[in-house]
Amino acid sequence: MAKAKGVKQVCSNKKAFHDYFVLDRYEAGIELFGTEVKSIRQGNVNLKDSFCTIKDGELFARGVHVSPYEKGNIYNRDPMRPKRLLMHKREIMRLRAKVMQDGVALIPLSLYFKDSRLKLELGLCKGKKLYDKRESDAKKSAQREIDRAIKERR
Repeated sequence: MAKAKGVKQVCSNKKAFHDYFVLDRYEAGIELFGTEVKSIRQGNVNLKDSFCTIKDGELFARGVHVSPYEKGNIYNRDPMRPKRLLMHKREIMRLRAKVMQDGVALIPLSLYFKDSRLKLELGLCKGKKLYDKRESDAKKSAQREIDRAIKERR
């Protein structure tokens, strides 16, 4: 069987972009079981309230909800179990230092297939205040109005 080439996005965390400033992005592999991968291929995954933690030198994604595969039986796992992320030890230690010092969080931004392997995009994020959220919403609506005006003139 030939391997699929390219990048296919499965899911993204839109709430993360609303609630946080994304300072830096990282790519990590994710350790899953077979029925979880099949469920993700069908699009049954949610990153909405997920976050990442570092414990004993290992990186875990918590709150990633992978719905049980409907054709799976005893092999289905708990949908909310912590999933281990695969990164180099040096990268994990560097991320741990940034999280401890700067008061930032590791938030999953998107989940995608890259050449038939599942990858999770992590963001090193700093929380937005309420006035920051209002400001970014105002910028978006102003840009939308500008785009509408340009479209009507053509």
